[in-house]
Amino acid sequence: MTRVVDFDKARTEAATRRGYRNWKSRFRETFDMETRTADLSDSTLAFLARGSEESAFYLYDLIMHVLHLGSGFEIRELKAADRMAVMDRYLFVLDRLRFEIMKRLDWLEGYPGAEVPLVEMFVRYEDIAPGLQAGVPALRRTHPAHETFEAVSAIEKESFIRKLIPEALETFPRKP
Repeated sequence: MTRVVDFDKARTEAATRRGYRNWKSRFRETFDMETRTADLSDSTLAFLARGSEESAFYLYDLIMHVLHLGSGFEIRELKAADRMAVMDRYLFVLDRLRFEIMKRLDWLEGYPGAEVPLVEMFVRYEDIAPGLQAGVPALRRTHPAHETFEAVSAIEKESFIRKLIPEALETFPRKP
């Protein structure tokens, strides 16, 4: 029997395993090609969404491995175009992580990209990011600021949601 091997997929799977190696030792969880923001534990999500230098390393490391650019330790040695590609993906997924926190706090109905695996966000960034970035997360009707959110223009809604991020990051770890 003949077996067809998709070399690109196999290469990405191997890179993903390498990229998640540090995650597995740090977070003591299982991650794979299908891991989405919704699949992360609360503690892992809270850590990654902070945007600290330490948490950024884990995202850089995963992104760089998936894109076959080396380890996150080498981000400063990348060519400018490659470093920009990593940073664009980092900022994009950082938004998704923070939106996931707001969703778990029951502040959002949902957000664009919730169903997309992290690895797919990195590999298909150019194809999917523009559409997902154009969408604005929907604030739940039960959120105290919902009336104000509904009153602002469509252009201001994204900014309104972003202004909730610091409070969400502060609140999330203490969620009962």
